[in-house]
Amino acid sequence: MNSTVPNAGARLDRLPISRFHWRTVGLVAGGMFLDAFEIYLGAAVLGALIKSGWSDLAHNAQFVSSTFAGMVLGAWLAGVLGDRYGRRFSYQANLLIFGVASLAGACAPTMTWLVVARFFMGIGLGAEIVVGYVTVSEFIPPAQRGRWGSALSALTNMALFMSALLSYLIIPNYGWRWMFVIVGVGALIVWYLRKKMPESPRWYEAKGRYADANRVLGEIEREVSLTHVLPPIATALPVRPVERPFTALFSRDLIRRTLVASVILVVLNTVIYGFIAWIPSFMARSGMSIVTSLGFATLMSFGGPVGGLIGMFAGDRLGRKLGLIAFSCVAVVLGAIYPNMTAPAAIALVGFGLVATIYAMVAFAWALYVPELFPTDLRMRGSGFCNTLGRLATVVTPYVVVSLHASYQVKGVVLAMLSLLVVQIIVVAVFGIETRGRSLEALAPVESELAGVSIQSNTSARH
Repeated sequence: MNSTVPNAGARLDRLPISRFHWRTVGLVAGGMFLDAFEIYLGAAVLGALIKSGWSDLAHNAQFVSSTFAGMVLGAWLAGVLGDRYGRRFSYQANLLIFGVASLAGACAPTMTWLVVARFFMGIGLGAEIVVGYVTVSEFIPPAQRGRWGSALSALTNMALFMSALLSYLIIPNYGWRWMFVIVGVGALIVWYLRKKMPESPRWYEAKGRYADANRVLGEIEREVSLTHVLPPIATALPVRPVERPFTALFSRDLIRRTLVASVILVVLNTVIYGFIAWIPSFMARSGMSIVTSLGFATLMSFGGPVGGLIGMFAGDRLGRKLGLIAFSCVAVVLGAIYPNMTAPAAIALVGFGLVATIYAMVAFAWALYVPELFPTDLRMRGSGFCNTLGRLATVVTPYVVVSLHASYQVKGVVLAMLSLLVVQIIVVAVFGIETRGRSLEALAPVESELAGVSIQSNTSARH
């Protein structure tokens, strides 16, 4: 096998977009769509369970918290296992876990058993969002990364609309259990199809596995060359295989990036799952029928994929930093208006705009910015750690939401979310960096405190 230094970043970044990229993003998108579908179906299911008397707000809070408790563990494990054993190992394991757990949830005899099943679903769900965006960021060239990362986010966020639509069609007529059956079967199908996806050559190179990196790169280049002329390889930035400890995320070189990514994911997780996911329950509690509340939620949820499309067109134009600041400001304005709306058309219109704005930020943050902030050997652990903090915040969010809603109604909930968005604006503006259009290797900070123990390459290429 070829044991020369692979120059994985330079070789991947110069490839024209081809069937290989479409297939890779498509398979990742399939898993992430089902991941989001699984998360968002909970809102409609819980609204239906309240109306049927099978559950109440307290048990619903347990359901949501168990979801995010599992997602905390899943996000952490995805980061650790993804950097140690590879991206491929991590994304296959999480799909299998939440697919099987979803089918178990469909058979739950009581709300308590459904809460337990939901915890195991959460483990797989928490891992998928970490490994999916990291995997795509390591395969897509920098000039296209904003467009493709945001497209992946748009496809993923389509699950918000599809989950609400299918809930509207299925739950009133066939019951909530079929929602879990759909996602469980779909996850197992995607798990089988993903077995043919390659490991990231960037990860192989960072681990010093040069022969494996060259093998995978050669296979990719041969496939792409069947339909495109391959450009010459640009001068590669050196990638030194090292064993960097988890604490390197808090070194002088990376602490600002870790802070920015953590604040962004804590804020967005809290806003999404402290407000958007509760919309059907809020409407049901206000006296709307389950059909009416699900209908409104369906209209508003279409803002999810629209927000992803906005990110797709703006990510490489505005830049990640400016885009996050701008859309945070728009969300603050719309969020301040929303609780004062009383007419159904106004509620739907402003709610749609708010959802679209929030999911534009999701496209900028989850799909693009956070994976770009960390070097390859720390990328999964960095993303996993920040996602873990975001999930930890959402474990307590349901109880905070119930308390705020009981005392101050929807206005209290929205005010808390807006305050977090203001914090996000300040942190990104002061500490954020711009990553648009730059290779992942060029974005890695100059090593000073990041130095770790060098890996003895399993090849002879150490010159």
